[in-house]
Amino acid sequence: MKPESELIFGLHALEAALKHQANDVQEIWLDSHRRDERINKIIRLAKDKAVKVHQVTRDYLQEHYGSMRHQGVVASVAPGQAGTEADLEHILAKTSQPLFLVLDGVQDPHNLGACLRSADATGVDAVIVPRDRAAGLTATVRKVASGAAETVPLIQVTNLARTLRELKDSGVWLVGLAGEATDSLYNCDLKGPLAIVMGAEGDGMRRLTKEHCDFLVKIPMSGSVESLNVSVATGVCLFEVVRQRAIASP
Repeated sequence: MKPESELIFGLHALEAALKHQANDVQEIWLDSHRRDERINKIIRLAKDKAVKVHQVTRDYLQEHYGSMRHQGVVASVAPGQAGTEADLEHILAKTSQPLFLVLDGVQDPHNLGACLRSADATGVDAVIVPRDRAAGLTATVRKVASGAAETVPLIQVTNLARTLRELKDSGVWLVGLAGEATDSLYNCDLKGPLAIVMGAEGDGMRRLTKEHCDFLVKIPMSGSVESLNVSVATGVCLFEVVRQRAIASP
């Protein structure tokens, strides 16, 4: 692997990188035993983008990248760069009815990757996370996101509370998911400029984050389970936003 590079792996993640961030892809290692259409598509994309491809044995991939669920493809890429507060300002300036996802301290890269995937599916304009004590862009995040890490901006902010205040000043309503809330997600108006705010695994939202929310809602639960995984809950919330907006704009 070249200096100033990191690895990504998995078919979806690599295909998305070649389609959306081809200039960042440096080299690719492919399982020479695979000759299926998905691998052939990777080869065609790499050739179109002039990216060097190494055909290697399964033993080579296992020896060097055996700890990864690589699906027979590994690539070195320029380090993933999350966006900043300035990028968020640019998104706000060009979007009349933004939809943001705020993750207050989600640390599991699998959860972040899954949240990015739901964000991509529901048209989220950006996912906002604190810079400290939270997961950032990693190979695992990219793999789990299945290409969404290359299409949905991930914004890392220094001070989440300040960013929430700035969103409110820009006309964005903040709706936080909290287990102790009395109002149902399904009774909340989610059609305007909006940020869905989710807490961390286990601990939920921090007190200051919760205080900045305009509304606190919960997902009604009918079974014996008291809560959902943060990535599952995120998907539920975001698709309710999509449902309400679809009804409002037939």
